[in-house]
Amino acid sequence: MTALRLPNQRLMKWVMAGGILLFMLALMLIIADRASAHGYVQSPGSRAYLCRTGANTNCGSIQYEPQSLEAKKGFPAAGPEDGKIASANGAFPDLDAQTATRWTKVSMSPGTNTFTWNITARHSTTSWKYYITKQNWNPNAPLTRDSFDLTPFCSVNYTGQPPATYSDTCTVPSRTGYQVILAVWEIADTANAFYNVIDVDFGGGGGTPADTTAPTAPSNLTASNVTSTGATLSWGASTDNVGVTGYKVYNGSTLVTTTSGSTLSYNVSGLTSGTAYTFTVKAVDAAGNTSAASNAATFTTTAAPADTTAPTAPSNLQVSGTLTSSSIALSWNASTDNVGVTGYRIYKGTALAGTVSGTTLTYTATGLTANTSYTFTVRAIDAAGNESANSNAVTATTAQASAAAPWAPNVSYTTGTLVTYNGATYECRQPHTSIVGWEPPNVPALWLLK
Repeated sequence: MTALRLPNQRLMKWVMAGGILLFMLALMLIIADRASAHGYVQSPGSRAYLCRTGANTNCGSIQYEPQSLEAKKGFPAAGPEDGKIASANGAFPDLDAQTATRWTKVSMSPGTNTFTWNITARHSTTSWKYYITKQNWNPNAPLTRDSFDLTPFCSVNYTGQPPATYSDTCTVPSRTGYQVILAVWEIADTANAFYNVIDVDFGGGGGTPADTTAPTAPSNLTASNVTSTGATLSWGASTDNVGVTGYKVYNGSTLVTTTSGSTLSYNVSGLTSGTAYTFTVKAVDAAGNTSAASNAATFTTTAAPADTTAPTAPSNLQVSGTLTSSSIALSWNASTDNVGVTGYRIYKGTALAGTVSGTTLTYTATGLTANTSYTFTVRAIDAAGNESANSNAVTATTAQASAAAPWAPNVSYTTGTLVTYNGATYECRQPHTSIVGWEPPNVPALWLLK
């Protein structure tokens, strides 16, 4: 009996081990999927984000993944159930606890406010919508649709993928005291949306005091690694009574970017060579409080290095199309350049016949003499004026001059009659009386190009 049971026991161990491995693999895939998702409101700090910073406590696992508040889209007709709006339909139930004093609030004034999302997976997007509670909502009852004004005070249609940091500037309606804003990011290529609630104090709200203390100004802003088009900015960290959530980098008075609260440098790009610039940096916290500006860092970009590299010569120059008595059509293959080809020069012998753009690879030489041989070459040019070597040469002879009469309107033409028009010869395909608009190139059913 023992000899018979031993293989079965081993088999059961292998089956159990395999099952455990499969379970762990599935769990890892689920965790990886959630870890890659998706986005949260960083400023003003959402309830979930303030759990991450520690301003909110006893939040459950959302403190590790504030980006994962995902539920079906279509609010208010669809989406999270009443009582589960803050938790994205119960995925993180600790967030649904609702009293007037449960959550840290960020201070806000009615009017123009900016809502900034931190996007961890840049989904194709349909819209961003923002709702606010009614003035007389009950802050000690679970959040329901009846808590909110169900017409969004801000609705932004969007096409494509948002950047890693995305902001909407909205007009927030007049409110007093403790209110909740619901921010909804609707995804275009899935059935879901992301739901973030923001606990806001408009003044006189009581409960947990609003954070009204701004961070200290960043220190020792410096510029290094200055090139003709960019530089590296570095600064000393700011401090805050709750926590610094980001730094705003300004070129003069223009906001260039917003970094995370742990990022103390930024590589500026896209600048103009030989130009003076002045940058400053400001710190922000989860409540949207902004520090004073850092010291100014002023620098001048270096002169752009001279471009002395000519494009490669155009290749495969050839005659294309039908030769006429007064024109020859040419085509060629594109040249390459270390910066970029800006044009092509077409030479008739040693004389410049014409110039086309850097994206045009054809040219028709006109005004030529009938039954005459011509030799053409092409050269590429770049923005610095560098000119390539000649392409291969191509030689062609224009057609014999036609004895046909020029085409004219109000003339009766019979089949086989020859006419000329713009240097080309055409043969009448069928009898007709010509009118303006029926010039031979316009009506190939009536005229055959010879």
